Amino acid sequence: MRPDPTATAPPLDAATFRAELLALATREQKRQYARFFPGDASFAGVRMGDVFTLAKRSLAMPVGEIERLLEDQVHEVRAGACSIMGKASTARRVEPARHAELVGLLLRRHDRVDAWDLVDLTAHQVLGTWLLDRPRDPLYELARAADWPRRRTAVVATAAFLRKGQVDDTLALAEVLRDDPEPFVQKGVGWMLRVVGDVEPERFRAFLDEHAGAMPRATLRAAVEKLPPAERKAWAAS
Repeated sequence: MRPDPTATAPPLDAATFRAELLALATREQKRQYARFFPGDASFAGVRMGDVFTLAKRSLAMPVGEIERLLEDQVHEVRAGACSIMGKASTARRVEPARHAELVGLLLRRHDRVDAWDLVDLTAHQVLGTWLLDRPRDPLYELARAADWPRRRTAVVATAAFLRKGQVDDTLALAEVLRDDPEPFVQKGVGWMLRVVGDVEPERFRAFLDEHAGAMPRATLRAAVEKLPPAERKAWAAS
């Protein structure tokens, strides 16, 4: 029988969190990861639902302990660290000081947030929500970074703004990243543009009018995914 991840007291240190997490690994889940991430041996075989359950129990984990999890070689352990950061940053009663130290950790150790799923667990929850009422300059610095995970973070962080109906920074960053050569950045830009289409359809289509012909196909496909088939076809031919 697999251990119940809700059965023990919240693990507030990295070693306990890691041990409880790896106890949930199964061979079948590891085989599934191997099919979806061929060649990546960093997965132990823990379902992401279990990772998130343990993370939810560990929102008060000190930043130093979270950083130890980020340094781990096991993907699900790092995913746990990122999930703790994201959930703690968006907790109803999060203190500004706590949120600030989580933002600092993300920016300082982004070298360990180096996969698309880890970016998506942290970008809008940790950084985007922090910048809701602050200058957005850090996103434009990230958009110019040499490594693609930081560039994906720059645009995915704007999901927090889009939830508030704010599209300006998403469109500006989509323009900055329009010619990005990395597929994970292209898909991130397309994803955020698709959400712009939900929030402000006219500005979304105006952006496509100006940029669709120069966009990488992956970006354009992701951006127009929810449009009617005839309109998708028309944009693809632009």
